[in-house]
Amino acid sequence: MSPTTPGLHHVTAIAGDPQRNAEFYVETLGLRFLKKTVNHDDKYTYHFYFGDSEGTPGSNITFFPWGERGRPGQFGAGQTKVATYFISENSLEYWLDRLEAHDIDIEGPTEQFGETVIQFDDPDGITLALVATDDAPEANPWGESPVPNEHQLRGFHSVTLSLNDIGSTADVLTKGLGYEFEAKENGRHRYRSATGGPGSIVDLVETERSRGQMGTGTVHHVAYKAEDTDEQEQWRDHLTEQGLRVTDIVDRVYFKSIYFREPGGVLFEIATMGPGFTIDQTQDELGTDLALPDWLESERKEIESRLPLFENPSISPFSND
Repeated sequence: MSPTTPGLHHVTAIAGDPQRNAEFYVETLGLRFLKKTVNHDDKYTYHFYFGDSEGTPGSNITFFPWGERGRPGQFGAGQTKVATYFISENSLEYWLDRLEAHDIDIEGPTEQFGETVIQFDDPDGITLALVATDDAPEANPWGESPVPNEHQLRGFHSVTLSLNDIGSTADVLTKGLGYEFEAKENGRHRYRSATGGPGSIVDLVETERSRGQMGTGTVHHVAYKAEDTDEQEQWRDHLTEQGLRVTDIVDRVYFKSIYFREPGGVLFEIATMGPGFTIDQTQDELGTDLALPDWLESERKEIESRLPLFENPSISPFSND
């Protein structure tokens, strides 16, 4: 029997200035700064993780902030168009007021598949959306967030992928990842994991744009959940049988990962649920110091000297507003 993912594990994007990136996701969106580490494939670039109080899989957005050496990306086909979070149905007015107070341009509210949605861009141009619904999962709030507990983001609702032709990507979702077609509305094709639950939606939209170019302001990859490495091996076998080129299992410290690029151009990852962010820091210490994998620890001094200066915005006390 083929494995089925319950949905999104995390989304990883490319930012410019690391300080601006962290301040937006902590001070504006109220997410916890969970981990300051480095890109394992580019050790002189930070890798930031933001999410709920514990970094629950399905709540985390992560960034490679390229800083001054980063080149702007070009959004187009084969890329993630929108990353969408749940909020409580009673939080819409709060977020409209909050985003306006932070001088953020808002698109909406609009209706998508009977749900109320607002959309906006982060400082680098990554498009985010909030869905206000009574189906929002229970929050795992960060007590020191500038956003009151009841209004905090509640994990991912969905991602929207932009494609020249949705057919081949739809086949990967349905035959490869265990998604089912649910509905079509205004050119948006909605697919949902057969297991359902939070973060189980992927929307596909067609575009006439040429293939996008990776760079600051674009999403690098979308990750889906696997229970453990045994299940990942099942995924590797299954996806390979579907004609996809899948990497070996890669140790990302906080989870194990496999990667493949679907035919429409989007890079997909399947990541395990653990061991989680407390493997190298306590719950209270999350995000406070530079965390390095064991194989880079001997290079700590050099790595720290070459990373840009950065002040963790999570360490400063906030008052809920």
